[in-house]
This record gives sequence, C-alpha cells and structure tokens, in this order.
Amino acid sequence: MSDAATGNEAPPARKAINPWLIAPMVALAAFMEVLDISIANVSLSNIAGSLGAGPEESTWVLTSYLVTNAIALPIAGWLSEYFGRTRFFIACIIGFSAASLACGLAPSLGMLIFFRAIQGLAGGALQPVSQAILADAFPPAQRAMAFAMYGIAVVAAPAIGPTLGGWITDQFSWHWIFLINVPVGALLIVLIRMYLPDEKPNHDGSPIDYVGFGLIAVGIGSLQWLLDRGQNEDWWDSLEIQVLTGVVIVALLTYIVRSFDQDNPIVNLRLYRYRNYAISNLLMFVLGFILLGSTALLPLFMESLLGYTALDAGLVISPGGFAIMAMMPVVGKLAGKVDLRLMISFGLLCAGSSLWFMGGFTLQVDSTTLALMRVWQTLGIAFLFIPINTMAYIGLPASANNQAASMLAFMRNLGGGVGISVLVTLISRLGAHHRVPLVANTSPGDPEWEQHLSQLQGVTGSHEQALALLNQTVQGQAQMLAYIDAFHFMGALFVLMIPVVLLLKPGQADPDAEPAPAH
Repeated sequence: MSDAATGNEAPPARKAINPWLIAPMVALAAFMEVLDISIANVSLSNIAGSLGAGPEESTWVLTSYLVTNAIALPIAGWLSEYFGRTRFFIACIIGFSAASLACGLAPSLGMLIFFRAIQGLAGGALQPVSQAILADAFPPAQRAMAFAMYGIAVVAAPAIGPTLGGWITDQFSWHWIFLINVPVGALLIVLIRMYLPDEKPNHDGSPIDYVGFGLIAVGIGSLQWLLDRGQNEDWWDSLEIQVLTGVVIVALLTYIVRSFDQDNPIVNLRLYRYRNYAISNLLMFVLGFILLGSTALLPLFMESLLGYTALDAGLVISPGGFAIMAMMPVVGKLAGKVDLRLMISFGLLCAGSSLWFMGGFTLQVDSTTLALMRVWQTLGIAFLFIPINTMAYIGLPASANNQAASMLAFMRNLGGGVGISVLVTLISRLGAHHRVPLVANTSPGDPEWEQHLSQLQGVTGSHEQALALLNQTVQGQAQMLAYIDAFHFMGALFVLMIPVVLLLKPGQADPDAEPAPAH
C-alpha cells in the first residue's frame, strides 16, 4: 500500500520543511493564548485597585476575554480555509499581540475590558490552527509526538498560569502579564514567516454565510456569558440568565437546522458522522470539564477552607503542571506502540481514582498530600490528551483537519466552562444542604454542644465570639462535605467514560475517507 493510502498525511508542499521546526512554534503560540485565560485571575484585585474599580467590575476582565474567545474557536477552521491558514495564523498573532500591548497600557477599566475582548477574539483561533498545522505537518505515525508538544502548551498552561501571574504581579506589576506577550508574538511572526509556507485560500467560492456567523457569535457568546455569570446571578432565578438561556437555545438550534442546507457552513456538523471524531469530542468535553474544573476547585478549597494565599495555592497545584510536561513526551512515544484505547482507559482510571481519593480529604490535609494528589491526577490526564486527539483524526480526510481542530479545541474549552460553573454551583448548593443536619445536631441544651461552647468561651472571653467560632466550624465542615461530594462526582464521571472508549475504532486513518459533504 502506498504512503498516500496509509491515512491522513501532510500535503506535498510541506515535505521539504522539517516538521520539528514547526512544532515548537505553533505550540508556543497556543501556550501564549491559553496562558492568558488563567494568568489574569490572581491579579484582579491589583487591577481593580490600580484602575479605581470594584471587585465585581474587575471580573469583566475575565468575562470579556472568555466570551470572545469562545466565539472564535468554532469558526477558526472556516476562517483558516477562507483566508489561507498561514496568513490567518499570522494575522491572529498580530491581533493578539497588539491587543496585549493595549491591555498593558490601558488607562481605564473600560478600555482594558474592550481590549481584552479583542485579545480573546484574535487569540481564540491560535489553539485550533496550531493543532491543524501539526496534523498536516506530521504523518499519522508521528502525530502523537507532535500532539505531545501541543499538549504541553494547552494542558500545562492553565496549571501554571495563576502562579506565574501572581509572581509577575508581585515582582513587577499587573501590566506585565499582558505586555509579556508582545516580544513573544513578534518572535513568532518572524519564525512563522521563515518556516511556514504561505497557503492560498481554500474555498469553493460559495457565498459567505453571514447569518450563520451571526448565529454562532450570538449563541456561543451568550452561552459563555451564561456559564461565567450564572452562579453570581443565582442561575435561573435571574431574568438575565433566563434571557441568555433563551438566546442560546434559539440561536444554536437555528444554526444547526439551517447549516445542513448550506454549501459552505461555518461549522460543518457533518464531521460528527465519523464515529471516532464524535466520541473524541465527547471525551475532550469531559477532559476539559474535569481538568479546568478541578484546577479552579482546588485553589478555592485551599484558600476558603485551609487559609492558603492565592500564591501558596498556586505553588501547591503547580507540580501537577510540571508532571504533565514531563509525561507528554513519554505518552507520545507510547502512543505509537500501545493501543490508544487502553491508554485512554488507563488515563481515565488513574485520574478518576485520584479524584475519588481526594474525596477523603479533611480540613487537616497537608500541602504535600494535596500536591501529590494533584500530580497523580495530572499523570492520568497526560494519558488522555494525546490519545484522544490522535484517535479523533482516524477516519477523517485531510481536508477536514482545520474544522476538526477547531471543534476539538472548542469542546475542551466548553467543557472547562461548564465544569467550572457546575462545580462552583455544586459547592454552594451542597454546602447549604450539608449545613442543615449539622446545625440540627448543634442545638443549645445538648451536653456536648454546651461543653464545647463553654470551652470556647473560656478561650475567647465572650459568648458571642464563641458562638461565631462554632458557626464558623459548622460552616467549614459543611463546605468540606460539599467538596468531598464534588471530588467524588468528578472521579466517578471519569471512570464512567471508560465504556465509551470501547466504541472507538483502532487503527490508522481510513484511506477511503472522503470529506464530509456540505449537502
């Protein structure tokens, strides 16, 4: 069988270019963009104080970026084909770097939020375009190692982002969490122009579906806004969330129905007819749900219940990021020798068991145990990212790589947004639920309660302070039980995905695969 028949390989124009020169460039671009999702989190108080804004207003620095970033992800594949992938990639880096410069120099919160929105819009395409470039540049036999380098960027960046952001803010100022992107972007532009071939636009001349663009922008933007603001607005008790939910349902359902009548849809949903691709999207959603959800939950647990500072919490979870970086090349090597389904199953079991073990935490858990459990979890996640991405392309034609990469990146980010929203809501609601029976067992007149109250009153010298300490203890125990439930939920969700992995088809790409038809 010829090389062309072995699967989804790179176009002939790239054979003269060493793909290992391309891999670190595109991985760095993805790393820069993913890092900016989390690096600003720990600097919000500094930003608010510097620009004379309140804590609630400063959260729009995150929301504006996330909303426009979510809009850009699913349409990046279509835009790559319409404008030419390399040209579009360079334009996105220029836009991202220019917006980063403007963010770092922003004189007011309103201007910062505006430029963060532009930064998210320009940067949203960097992840999927980077992955599509790697999928084309490497033959199937080497693709796992290429995805290992990409995986280091997009999986490790959220883990080290808060710590790096805290360090930069403490040592310099919050402005530099944005300004640091400018020299990196300039270097990437020079390297890409040197080593990546200029690609001509690849479209059939069909009219642009402006309505489809609008429906995706409104639907996905509203969905991200809903996920980001839902808990603060008490979800569907809020008119704002009710309206957003209606907009999401109408816009996305309308797009889905009309996309099948389009000759050149913005997002080609027919790709989901390929079994491996559809299942890989589901697994990538769950991976994003738990990776980003747990990355948000662990610092919250340490800061709210254990008294850690934001920087200390970041230092505890950072070893997990370094564990992923160390394991990615190992997993990339194994991917060419071991059944990918076994690797995914092992990763789900490993990460799931670590999360289940976290459900045994108490308020006396030490930082070493926390760090080791995070490393255990991320070691399992390292066995998920590369095999899932590799399996997604089995059966897909090379012409679908741009759109495929866009939706994979979108599903991971969407999973992360849903995961953070669901888990934070669970902690809030379950904490209130667990408080009820605890309060019922701490009523005045109970001998144990009276004895404990008397002891605390002897220490504090005040009956009111003793009651406040007891209330704080009850609240802490209720929240601890809520975190235990959340950890168990995440662990069970990972393990429940193992039977789904068995539905994946092994092997290389189908040599007879044709592009998913537009109509």
